[in-house]
Amino acid sequence: MAITGFHLFATLLWIAPSSAPREAVPGELLSKYMIPLWGQSWSVFAPEPINGDYYFDVRAVVKTSRGEEITEWVRATDVELDHSTYRPFPPRSAGLGIGLASDLKGSWDELPADQKAIVKLDYFRGGDSVERLSTKLREYEDPDGAVGGYLDSEHMATAYATQVARAVWGDDVERVQYQVARQNVVPFAERNDESATLPKLQPVPVGWRASVVEDAQSDEEFAKYFCASDVVRCADEN
Repeated sequence: MAITGFHLFATLLWIAPSSAPREAVPGELLSKYMIPLWGQSWSVFAPEPINGDYYFDVRAVVKTSRGEEITEWVRATDVELDHSTYRPFPPRSAGLGIGLASDLKGSWDELPADQKAIVKLDYFRGGDSVERLSTKLREYEDPDGAVGGYLDSEHMATAYATQVARAVWGDDVERVQYQVARQNVVPFAERNDESATLPKLQPVPVGWRASVVEDAQSDEEFAKYFCASDVVRCADEN
């Protein structure tokens, strides 16, 4: 009964709007318990239904016998959505790229203009590229304390982009670059207007980054999952 009561209470806190009881839960206890098995989102319903699409594009610099070459862009979110399209039991991982894109876009939106300009620059040389980027971002005023959250989001996005790049182009990936963007859907009031066009993309410009590899991650398992889609041609197929 105690376990059931805790689960129901945790679920209620997780799906409810931000509140004092939810913030009273110490550290990341609530999120670590709910994700990945119990996570829920009611954003498909009113009053704030999902009203936009997110894209996560990846390219890389690959070392070849002719030197370094820049690859074409791969839209990782399209590859992952292929795992769920027309499938009654899609894998939860099919929304990974969209979730990371949404998180990075939200964190980037909160950055002041000076920091946004820095994010566009390349930081990949040497083993201290992450530290140099962090130091540079913190040199400017950050009244809302947005830099820390952005760096966490970028770290996860870079790690994901690294796995995508290695799955598609193999182990000779030197560095990665990714483009995240949001595009709103046609407003509901214009849904029957044949001349209505999609709003402009809202991009997050990020420069080249050094590869990020998390502890205990498996490039082999990720490639097996990611490359199962017919949307992409991976390294082991070339």
